[in-house]
Amino acid sequence: MSKPKRIFGTDGVRGRANIEPVTAETALRLGRAAAHVFKNLEGQARNRVRYRIVIGKDTRLSGYMLENAISSGVLSMGVDVVFIGPLPTPGVAYVTRSLRADAGIVITASHNPYDDNGIKFFRPDGFKLDDIVEKQIEDLVFGGEIENIRPTANEIGKAYRIEDAIGRYVEHAKASFPRGMTLEGLRIVVDCGHGAAYKTTPAVLQELGAELIVFGAQPNGTNINHECGSMHPENLCQKVREYRADIGIAHDGDADRVLLCDENGQLIDGDDIMAITSLQMLADGTLRNRTLVTTVMSNAGLRPAVEAAGGQVLVTPVGDRNVIDAMLEHDFNFGGEQSGHLIFRDHSTTGDGLVAALQILSAMKTRKQPLSKLSRCWTRFPQLVRNVKVRVKTPFEELDEVQDLIRRAEADVKPHGGRVLLRYSGTEPKARLLIEGPDQSVMERWCAEICSSIQRQVGAQA
Repeated sequence: MSKPKRIFGTDGVRGRANIEPVTAETALRLGRAAAHVFKNLEGQARNRVRYRIVIGKDTRLSGYMLENAISSGVLSMGVDVVFIGPLPTPGVAYVTRSLRADAGIVITASHNPYDDNGIKFFRPDGFKLDDIVEKQIEDLVFGGEIENIRPTANEIGKAYRIEDAIGRYVEHAKASFPRGMTLEGLRIVVDCGHGAAYKTTPAVLQELGAELIVFGAQPNGTNINHECGSMHPENLCQKVREYRADIGIAHDGDADRVLLCDENGQLIDGDDIMAITSLQMLADGTLRNRTLVTTVMSNAGLRPAVEAAGGQVLVTPVGDRNVIDAMLEHDFNFGGEQSGHLIFRDHSTTGDGLVAALQILSAMKTRKQPLSKLSRCWTRFPQLVRNVKVRVKTPFEELDEVQDLIRRAEADVKPHGGRVLLRYSGTEPKARLLIEGPDQSVMERWCAEICSSIQRQVGAQA
């Protein structure tokens, strides 16, 4: 009998809504399995009365279906459910901690289109699950070990809703902003992407005194991420220029990431935010162990900028969970991804787009500088990205000519802080080449040679 296909990916369960594994049936089984696992992780409920799990979601139409299904599974195992409604992913993590719940679940597909959805789990401390716990849940979904566990009568779980979840998260986010400081005098364009932050981000910024122009705050279940938010930052940049704003802020569907725009309409991505903030934290002595955590996708220019300020950079594989795991293992307090996942561990247990935006706004107010000037604190390395269509994905280790060219290209760019990355796409028949370095002509030469070699050996016919 073949082993069942894994349903957990790099960030929970995700796929097309109402198609396996993102169906009501599987969500119910996930609820039962998660409830059983979390009950057995601790010998006693955190509130010392009954075990309970927080469930939040973004604004997708399919969220209603999945919310009811997964909660039914949890309740059937004798665990209470706390519904908190639409709330950013970092908000669900925070409320889980705030309520002393035994776990948190958020129903979201983040930056994906509305017809996708997903399910993420949080531990009681608000951090994402590790692979061991995910495997325990997955094994129970596909196995029959808990089929006979059927609490009855008053042992069945109870569901209830709390109405102040938004207020709790708003106050938590505001606590990451310097006490006594306001945003008075700043005009801010906000694009919530018709997602989970449609109430929270405007509320925080308004309460701090900013003048707001808000877009993407009319979710209807099907417009999340549609030509708006951080997936389409060109709209934000155009609005900033149109309204002559000081800054633009754009979220993805679950608001665990953010992209910004300066007063000139120039995009400010996660690498810019990490440069600005890590250099400020180094100057203030608040960057723990003087280390910034990034992934392999961050621009190579970050490292020399941080090292010149007396810090260091730790690089992880792609994925915010890899960043968080490295931060926890080594006791670092700041890291993130170019895509806009920024983890300020002093304030949050996961990527938090609102908290990240507030740190940049704080820097603008403290240093009395516009964002365009703050972002000039580092030099972004020129970057070339090329895709080559392939007929077969032969391991690059078996292509001697390609390997030789890669080694020679790295010898050219690495001494100056550059890098060469070559990988196959996980979803398309393509090889992806990325070269970074300070000399554009050198990169173009190596890019042409490497791509030509790939084309000759495994390239698809034109």
